[in-house]
Amino acid sequence: VTGVQTCALPICHYKDKGSSMQPWAIIDAWGLDFYGGNVLKYILRAKHKGGLEDLQKARHYLDKMIEDADPK
Repeated sequence: VTGVQTCALPICHYKDKGSSMQPWAIIDAWGLDFYGGNVLKYILRAKHKGGLEDLQKARHYLDKMIEDADPK
């Protein structure tokens, strides 16, 4: 029986780049919410997959986190 953490889907590209962890393992370990998890995901994959577009997506989610944290 294989667990969800194994590479059964195309998300294995993270491990192909030398990472020993899937982003969701880091997200779970740090207790990140949806927005924080997406920031991490897009930053981690930017160099190997989406480049500038992924960095812009990460910024989009980070901007939402900042907006939510602003006590205005």
